[in-house]
Amino acid sequence: MFGVVPKQLWSRTNPADNLNLCTWAMRSLLVEVGSRRVLIDCGIGQKQSEKFFSHYHLHGDHSLDQGLASAGCSREDITDVFLTHLHFDHVGGAVERLPNGQLRPTFPNATYWSNADHWQWAMAPNPREKASFLAENLAPLAQSGQLKMIPRHGRTVSNAMGIEGWDIFFADGHTESQMIPLLRHPNGTTTAFMADLLPSTGHIPLAYVMGYDTRPLLTLEEKELFLDKAAKEEWILFLEHDAQHAACTVRSTEKGVRLGEAAPTWEALCR
Repeated sequence: MFGVVPKQLWSRTNPADNLNLCTWAMRSLLVEVGSRRVLIDCGIGQKQSEKFFSHYHLHGDHSLDQGLASAGCSREDITDVFLTHLHFDHVGGAVERLPNGQLRPTFPNATYWSNADHWQWAMAPNPREKASFLAENLAPLAQSGQLKMIPRHGRTVSNAMGIEGWDIFFADGHTESQMIPLLRHPNGTTTAFMADLLPSTGHIPLAYVMGYDTRPLLTLEEKELFLDKAAKEEWILFLEHDAQHAACTVRSTEKGVRLGEAAPTWEALCR
């Protein structure tokens, strides 16, 4: 999770257990905009084999359905599923397996959003990422007629999916055309869903780049560009994988961008 950074350094923020494993979250975000309910990413899902799940030591009582219920809605209420990228821990919950073995989209009334560059990348995966792009997560979406592509024109796209104030920053270091949504609130604040551009507060220093990234030097450039702007404009960064903190802010220092505030909920950082 921290690439070339020595364990002596990264364990200060993310201590490992006796198996050298750290605890991570798979946190989704539900966004209500008018009549639309948009779910950003949807975790690992439940349809893989026991052997598959055994590699990841899943634990805890949280589930996607419980989270939706706590927000007063169900799978049927979701109108859009925004997929930052198609690695199994972000898209696995998008497809469910029925008792008869049939695979179908988990959210029957939703439009699923990806982009053509990343979809093509996932459908013909390189050897490094092949184990992260699973056919059972992708084929049912393509066959359902519920999948749509967001056009990419350069680094950013504004008002994506026909939603005013929903902008996208495209990042190519982790995987081709990962989409980082920037949610512009009516009160002037911005929330960024960080996906794998910034998995946790422990990844804020530029050199702290995951070994999973296909182009780590590009990730360095993208993080610097993104975090500098986030610090300057006081964005709230929503963290998908940080087990302790759902959100944080960053600030500029003489040593570069560093952690500002961190909180267990997004609401705690809203002013």
